[in-house]
Amino acid sequence: MNIVITGTSSGIGKALKQHYKEKGCNVIGISRTHDDYNCDVSNKQELSKIFSEISNKIGKIDILINNAGYGISGAIELINEQEIKRQFEVNVLGATNVIQLALPIMNEKSKIINISSACALFPLPFRAFYCSSKSALSMLSDCLRMELSKTKIQVTAICPCDIKTEFTKNRVKNFETNERYGNSIKFSAEKIDLKQDKRMPLNKAIKIMTKIIDKKKLKPQYVMGTRNKILYHLQFLFTKNFRLKMLTKIFYKK
Repeated sequence: MNIVITGTSSGIGKALKQHYKEKGCNVIGISRTHDDYNCDVSNKQELSKIFSEISNKIGKIDILINNAGYGISGAIELINEQEIKRQFEVNVLGATNVIQLALPIMNEKSKIINISSACALFPLPFRAFYCSSKSALSMLSDCLRMELSKTKIQVTAICPCDIKTEFTKNRVKNFETNERYGNSIKFSAEKIDLKQDKRMPLNKAIKIMTKIIDKKKLKPQYVMGTRNKILYHLQFLFTKNFRLKMLTKIFYKK
């Protein structure tokens, strides 16, 4: 199979690329650095050249995995406009660019896998723009699935749980604060970072993800992690006000 994966220089993307290469697939990675093609997914002009080369090199794409992305944290009030734009340019517009360029050269029975996040399901204080960008990606995935329903191209969004990668370390953290928030912004970041040892091992996560990707028939969405699955289904039993209060209590120091 011909597989194109974005964000393969580290973490999930790198591990997925290695897994499918070992299976004998023809895998092409796109990342900003150290990859088959070096490009920022928000740069559609450069991406266009890359997909033209991919088409000439391998022909049709069987699987597209949109994995490129990163996170920022901080208070909505205090994060500058450029950082906000950048978050959506990579996580949402970047995935859109890749989809638009890949679809014309995808096989009749191909798959589009969008790597979303549990943060698309559960809001967190001081993670507004990351949560919003991943929610947008999940909604984009659902809409695309509907639009392609007359074809045999399948679309799904995978919402990973916390995984042991460099993602947390690489998050852009904005600890700027004022009297309104005090040390709550830093507390929230540290609360999540302290869970590093409890995160799912990368090799286990890849086994789960590839099992999903390899399915003959894909569901619209997959939630990873037992706790996240339970919380996702339980949330429909409680009011949004109750859910927000519980998450605030856990991640917000008053």
